[in-house]
Amino acid sequence: MSPVAFPTQNAVVLHGPKDLRVEDRTLWPPRYNEAQVAVVATGLCGSDLHYYMHGRNGDFAVQAPMVLGHEAAGVVTAVGPGVRNVVPGQRVAIEAGIMCNNCTYCSKGRYNLCKGMRFCSSAKTFPHLDGTLQSRMNHPASVLHPLPDNCSFELGALAEPLSVLLHASRRADLTSGQSVLVFGVGAIGLLACALAKSLGASRVCAIDINRARLEFANSQGFAQQVYCLPPSDRAKTSEDQLRRAKENAQVALSEFCMQDGFDVVFECTGAEPCIQMAIHAATTGGKVMLVGMGSRNVMLPLSAAATREVDIHGSFRYANTYPTALALLASGKLKNVEKLVTHRFPLEQSATAFDLLARGSDEDGNMVLKVMIGRQ
Repeated sequence: MSPVAFPTQNAVVLHGPKDLRVEDRTLWPPRYNEAQVAVVATGLCGSDLHYYMHGRNGDFAVQAPMVLGHEAAGVVTAVGPGVRNVVPGQRVAIEAGIMCNNCTYCSKGRYNLCKGMRFCSSAKTFPHLDGTLQSRMNHPASVLHPLPDNCSFELGALAEPLSVLLHASRRADLTSGQSVLVFGVGAIGLLACALAKSLGASRVCAIDINRARLEFANSQGFAQQVYCLPPSDRAKTSEDQLRRAKENAQVALSEFCMQDGFDVVFECTGAEPCIQMAIHAATTGGKVMLVGMGSRNVMLPLSAAATREVDIHGSFRYANTYPTALALLASGKLKNVEKLVTHRFPLEQSATAFDLLARGSDEDGNMVLKVMIGRQ
């Protein structure tokens, strides 16, 4: 009897810094409780860009060839034994994390903190879990979420970064009527603005150093007012840096006519000066949500936080957010959210897409926000 010949599929595999190869891989049938998904759209993320550029993201270095991508949606093409929640032909968003479902964090619904978590396109665990930049992939059906009928595959892919902000907003107890300030208006910051508006924020303002992005945030209705941080020389001492952060925050608050500060501040840059500014920009009794991942060790004006009871919250990935994220994306409440997708490439041109994302603007000078890879 001749051996069974399995079909193959294309995968975009990272072998090292800027070493991205399109490879043929065997397409195995889905196992128990798995479904096979034809990936239609994958949004490129900052963490994937770090892996592409440097072969690592923070402390996590690529130890073996790994498929990138974790913001994705597609179509179920087959299901393994035991799968009941999805069927072939169904459109789904792919939640990238696979939790253990057997630890204290999972039992409390905080599976984003699961120590046994394996996450697509993350080198934190070994063997690495391949990501979504492949034609088809097998994935636990329990973390596949049906797309609403009026939700496109690209919007479905945006459910992943939107989930990051949903989780952060829940930790901040963001409610209608509160004022919100967002540091950084890349894709994550723009989603923070859009989400805050959809939840009834009384005022949504944004700060960045990129004037083009700020103009986009303002003109497309993501933020009601924006402020561009002026360039400055590098602070000579830590005291100078802290003083400058406070002064910059006061100038920005004055520009916004919000001298008393904002109820909730989403810090989406991870940059030390912005984190310092965020504490001063929060109102007395307000909250700072640390969303951006950047500087590993940061000096903070803790006395300014402590004496004004400004709460500083960390926020890591998300848990139990996908149904809400997809419903929001389909509802039309996130005005102009589809405009976050500025460039599209087929799977075979993934390296070109990453290079474009790294540059930040295309050959015509248009800014790059969210790059999608998949079927055109």
